[in-house]
Amino acid sequence: MNDTELARRIAESAGRMLMELRDSGLFAGKELGQAGDELANAFIMRALRRNRPDDAILSEEERDNSARLAASRVWIVDPLDGTREYGEARADWAVHVALAIDGTATLGAVALPGLPLTLTSADTLVRPHHAGRLRMLVSRTRPAAEAVAVAEALGAELVPMGSAGAKAMAVVRGEADIYLHSGGQYEWDSCAPVAVAQAAGLHVSRIDGSPLRYNQRDTLLPDLLVCPREHAGRVIELTAQHHG
Repeated sequence: MNDTELARRIAESAGRMLMELRDSGLFAGKELGQAGDELANAFIMRALRRNRPDDAILSEEERDNSARLAASRVWIVDPLDGTREYGEARADWAVHVALAIDGTATLGAVALPGLPLTLTSADTLVRPHHAGRLRMLVSRTRPAAEAVAVAEALGAELVPMGSAGAKAMAVVRGEADIYLHSGGQYEWDSCAPVAVAQAAGLHVSRIDGSPLRYNQRDTLLPDLLVCPREHAGRVIELTAQHHG
């Protein structure tokens, strides 16, 4: 199977396992989140090593191996994005499986098992037209000050949501218009969502408009903008005015 189909199958399968684990009632709270992280990570690592043995892997739940820096092809995964939401039996959590080639988020899959829905970079996605007030996604627990200020300047409605993957896919699906994040993230938080959003024709960048680079020595990639292209210039301009 090709790389995108592999990403989809792995993300979907991990998502089903996580749903079964949560529904089992054997764990709760933080212990459920930890068990979910461990289960999904073990499965994803084994599946990637079995199907793409020559590729490098960067996972949130694995000890980083600097040998990946010499690799052209690196799978970047977040086995459970939105651990808090998963533990609270919400739907806004995700499984991220992406392939970065030469530092670019080339393809990926984001599974949203709570819906259930999986979106990939191979899907033909058409965002429904939204003529009303702009909708800006923010963290449901820690909304970034820049995003709140930019939303106010745009007259946009704030939409709180959990995981980064869920927020980016809400823009892809037309349920929101802008995902502006400046509160700190890592490569695994954004690589798969960026691959899917990019393939859907959306603008994706750092909040200053610069490109997102992956498989870096420092895995911190602290900010992200996902939105339709027609809004990108104004959002970047306003963000620069409010970014401290």
